[in-house]
Amino acid sequence: MNTELLVALIALAIVVLGGGIAYLVANRQRELPPPDVADELTEREIEHPELAPVDLEEVEELEAGVVEDHQVPDTAPTPTIERPEAPRGRLSRLRSRLSRSQSSLGRGLLALLGGGDLTEDQWEEIEDTLLAADVGVGPTTELVGNLRARLAAEGVKDPERAKAVLREELLGLVGPSLDRTTRTTGDDGVPGVVLVVGVNGTGKTTTVGRLARVLVAEERSVLLGAADTFRAAAADQLETWGARVGVPTVRSHEGADPASVGFEAVKQGIADGVDVVLIDTAGRLHTKSGLMDELGKVKRVVEKQAPVTEVLLVIDATTGQNGLTQARVFGEVVDVTGIVLTKLDGTAKGGIVIAVQRELGVPVKYVGLGEGPDDLAPFDPEEFVDALLEA
Repeated sequence: MNTELLVALIALAIVVLGGGIAYLVANRQRELPPPDVADELTEREIEHPELAPVDLEEVEELEAGVVEDHQVPDTAPTPTIERPEAPRGRLSRLRSRLSRSQSSLGRGLLALLGGGDLTEDQWEEIEDTLLAADVGVGPTTELVGNLRARLAAEGVKDPERAKAVLREELLGLVGPSLDRTTRTTGDDGVPGVVLVVGVNGTGKTTTVGRLARVLVAEERSVLLGAADTFRAAAADQLETWGARVGVPTVRSHEGADPASVGFEAVKQGIADGVDVVLIDTAGRLHTKSGLMDELGKVKRVVEKQAPVTEVLLVIDATTGQNGLTQARVFGEVVDVTGIVLTKLDGTAKGGIVIAVQRELGVPVKYVGLGEGPDDLAPFDPEEFVDALLEA
């Protein structure tokens, strides 16, 4: 036999035999049961032993469509609805902040009055102290006149008695008999409608959000109207405030007609049967007549659905006498019924409370004394005066 032919036949036999053996081994491997998963740990699983082992039976059931006992749980987070602090409970906590910021006024007056008979120079110093605290010329003249008359008539020389007389006279100026309730109830089953107005930068939108918390804490149902359509983030900000206490917000796109947003908010509030609709308006410059006229339009359009029961003017207490000008102009346009003084803890000019009430003839109803969500409190004249005089 040819040698080359013999070699070729041997090579062919080897190939055929090798292929047969490989085929038998492969079939044998397919017939073997699956190896233990623990024997096939990957490098990643060895480095992270906390990984749960695979349950082969569960995998087989899922592949076979048996999923009744293996429902995927709903992992979407449930929004947490906050429970606001009761309004009356805030006053004691906020009083210390107020007393710290106003103490220069109270201490200055008490230091002078507690020293016995006062000279003309000392009376002038008292006047200067009151004017520097933005009490205003008229109220300052009235207070100093009353103090001089009473201290002379009673012969007051005791510091504690002088403090008591000063407290009574200050309280009289602040107006303890003024009606400071917020009218949040409408007639004939319609919601109360509260319009919140003010110039840019006074904290108006934040005040609306905090006022919603006050009302929710009083067990009132509330709906918010985002009628500040000129500031891009205003509606988002208001909606966030509302969501924290489970209060819905009616809003529209940026640049929408604010009057129509207010109209729709009240319409929705009536349909939903809520107690109060709070409407946030765009910040208006009190020197711009066109913007102020538009604010009047918002009020007129809203009242096609339901009467506006309250118009709250938000004033930054740190602006001092400029806040009086704002109060006057807004009062001419929308018939302001109450004042909200923000940032009162950031100024020693607490006399603005007295001055703005005299200027507008309406009471301060709320004061803001901090940055927290519940740092808005109903104004209490006695708490305020006591904080002024607290040493």
